[in-house]
Amino acid sequence: MVQKLEKIWMDGKLIPWDEAKVHVLTHTLHYGLGIFEGIRCYLCEDGRSAVFRLREHIDRFFDSALIGTLSLPFSKKEIADACKETLRANGLKAGYIRPLAFIGEGAMGVYPGDNPVRVAIITWSWGAYLGEGALEKGIRAKTSSFTRHHVNVMMTKAKIAGNYVNSVLAKKEAMKLGYDEALMLDTEGYVSEASGENIFIVKHGVIKTTPLTSILPGITRDSVIQLAKSMKIPVVEEKFTRDELYTAHEAFFTGTAAEITPIREVDDRPIGEGKPGPVTKELQAVFFDIVRGKNPEFKEWLDYL
Repeated sequence: MVQKLEKIWMDGKLIPWDEAKVHVLTHTLHYGLGIFEGIRCYLCEDGRSAVFRLREHIDRFFDSALIGTLSLPFSKKEIADACKETLRANGLKAGYIRPLAFIGEGAMGVYPGDNPVRVAIITWSWGAYLGEGALEKGIRAKTSSFTRHHVNVMMTKAKIAGNYVNSVLAKKEAMKLGYDEALMLDTEGYVSEASGENIFIVKHGVIKTTPLTSILPGITRDSVIQLAKSMKIPVVEEKFTRDELYTAHEAFFTGTAAEITPIREVDDRPIGEGKPGPVTKELQAVFFDIVRGKNPEFKEWLDYL
């Protein structure tokens, strides 16, 4: 459950949490054309709070708007400032930030006409996305019966709300079967991503991840690629199959919510030794040092409140 806080930023101002409401005829509620972001704020070792890669998240938010043909009524700076303002208003030292843009009420039918584009920013406390112990022990994944979107069916580079029906169905299926996450294949049968995360595998000291074909260009994904290169670990962006995943020595998911979550099992097959491997654990350690302000090499990734 999302813990209720004091304020939500909506259409340019902070309002009480319980007043952040929309009409049942909100166009996006019916047809799904809205965009969103997921951003994390961390409590650093010096006691300050910092938002991780805020600029990149806001850039992607506006890219999603462009792809989705939504004209946002605020600038990048206004949205970035509002993210930090909402955190401060709710007294959150660490938490999750959800910018959301959607088409409001007015015309109905598929074409939204001149309905207004509305923007909200919500913050809340959020721990380990894939469950207690997931970061330390790893999770179990199941290949979904649902295929990831083809690039000309949905716009896969945008965080469009309606795209995520595909993710919701896959996730519900995996959870019902007793797994923690759904692994999704692309329309050619190659490994694409999870319901809300990008995927990496490790074998013989080389990291491999799905190229930017059918997948969302994850900001944590990009961070891990940069980190691995700085650590002199070879990284390849290349298509791979399920059986290559099965025989990997290590595997992990990345995402703002999931951070770096090890995968210990896929389709009832243990990955490597069936527990988080050394490369995954080393990347986790470096990543968490960065987000907590302990690594000055990547200080530009932190935007302090």
